[in-house]
Amino acid sequence: MSALDPAVSTMLKDPTLLIPAVVQDSTSNEVLMLAYMNSESLALTLSTGKATYWSRSRNELWVKGATSGHFQKVESVSLDCDGDALLIRVEQTGVACHTGEKTCFHKPIALDK
Repeated sequence: MSALDPAVSTMLKDPTLLIPAVVQDSTSNEVLMLAYMNSESLALTLSTGKATYWSRSRNELWVKGATSGHFQKVESVSLDCDGDALLIRVEQTGVACHTGEKTCFHKPIALDK
């Protein structure tokens, strides 16, 4: 188990909760996906440079790309002003979405204007 640096932990609103992580391509600035992190996955991400998340459906840690080969090399991590959300800027290998799409946000919804 990897422990989060206490200095980082104190910046989090609640280090015992899951933290939403918006993942953005560091070159194009395109939003690729939304994932969740816990303190352990954040610590692993910071120490390895490989995007590591908490799978809510499988209830386990997962390194993005471990099975697909579509890894995310972390370029930067930023915490929002409230300490309850992360922005992870990555160099994406392959596609980000498990459906084979470049981004998970590929289903537009029309506005009723």
